[in-house]
Amino acid sequence: MVAPAGNYPVKFSPTENVMWMVDLPDEGSSTPVVWGNAIYLTVSTDGKDVAVSYDLDGNERWRRELGKARTGKNRAATGSNPSPVTDGEHVVVYFKSGLVACLDMAGNELWQVNLQDKYGPDTLWWDLGTSPVLTSAGVCIAVMQEGDSYLVTLDLENGDEVWKAKRQYDRPTESDQAYTTPAVVDIDGRETIVTFGADHLTAHEAKSGELVWQRDGFNPDDKEMWRVIASATLADGIAVVPFGRAEFLAAERVFANGDLNARERLWEKRGIGTDVPSPIVDDGKVYVLDDRGTVTCLDLATGDVQWTNRLPRGSAKYYSSPLLASGNLYCLRQDGMLYVVTANEDFELLAENDVGDESVATPVPVDDTLLVRTRTKLYRFGMPK
Repeated sequence: MVAPAGNYPVKFSPTENVMWMVDLPDEGSSTPVVWGNAIYLTVSTDGKDVAVSYDLDGNERWRRELGKARTGKNRAATGSNPSPVTDGEHVVVYFKSGLVACLDMAGNELWQVNLQDKYGPDTLWWDLGTSPVLTSAGVCIAVMQEGDSYLVTLDLENGDEVWKAKRQYDRPTESDQAYTTPAVVDIDGRETIVTFGADHLTAHEAKSGELVWQRDGFNPDDKEMWRVIASATLADGIAVVPFGRAEFLAAERVFANGDLNARERLWEKRGIGTDVPSPIVDDGKVYVLDDRGTVTCLDLATGDVQWTNRLPRGSAKYYSSPLLASGNLYCLRQDGMLYVVTANEDFELLAENDVGDESVATPVPVDDTLLVRTRTKLYRFGMPK
C-alpha cells in the first residue's frame, strides 16, 4: 500500500503517540477500510460473522451479526480474513463461511448471499484470504480452489448474479489454490479484473466477465504445493507477480486486448520473492518484503536490484503487507513488532514499535495518522497537534 503524502508518526506504542485504542468485540484479521469519518472491519464473535464500524474518534457506530462463522485453521488466521470494501454507499463483507453481505453506511443489511451454499463447498486446504473488489458492475469475488473455481460478480443493489466466469486450470496438487485478491484496473480504457492464481495471470472484462487474456509460465516444472498467497501488484501497465513460494518474482506487461495466450513477460527473478506480503510499486520501483524480513528494491521496468536489506531478526513472520508512507516503509511482524525504515539503500531503522498484540493486517493511513488493527484491538496512532 502507498499512503497519500503526509506527516505520519514514526514512533508509537500503546502508550506513546496513541490517539485512542478500542477493544474489538472478538478476534479478527481483516485490514480495516475507511470512508469519510467511518472505519469498517470484520470479526468473528460468539460463533457469528460480524461487521463493525467505528468513527475516527474510536466510538462504535454500529455492529451487525450476519451469520454462522467458521473458525480459522492456521493459528494466524480467523474466519474474518477478507477485508471489507466500500464505495461510500455500500459496505461489502466476506467471510470464510462463504457469506457475502452488503450493508448501507448506517449498518442496515441490504442483502446477503452464501457462495458456498449457492455454488459449492470451500475446498481450500487453508483459510480464505481473498477480499472482495468493486467494479462498475458490482462486487467481484475470486474463488480459486481445488476443483470448481470461478470469478463471480454480484449486483450491489440486490445480490443477484451479474456474471460468473469459470476460472479453473488442471494443476498439480494444491497448485490450483490461491488466496490472492484481484486488482481492478483501467487498461487502455477497458475496466479489467486482473487475477493471479492456479499458476495463471488472467484478465477478465469487468462488465461481462469475458476472458481477455491469460498468461502461464508461473510453474513451468508443474510442481505441487505452489499455492499462492501474495497478490499481484499492478502499476504503470505492469503486473508484478510473486510466485513459487517466495522463490520467484516476475513482471508482466498488461494490455486491454491481444492474443488470448500471449506472453508479455518483462523480467523474472529467482531467489527474490514473497509468500504472503504483497509487493509495493511506486515511482518506478518495486519493494518486496519477504516473510522473514528481507526487503528488496527493484527497478520496475528492468527488474534490476537497487538494494537489499534485512529487518531485525525474530522468530515471527511477516504476514501483513508493507506500507510506504512519506518515504518510509512500515513493516508489521506477526508478533506485533512494527518496524519503520527509510525506503532507500541506507535502510535506516527509524523505530521499533511494539503494538503489544499479534497482527496480520496492513496499517492504514488516515489524515497523517495510522490505523493499526491487531487480533483483538484497533489503534489510531498520530503525532500531537
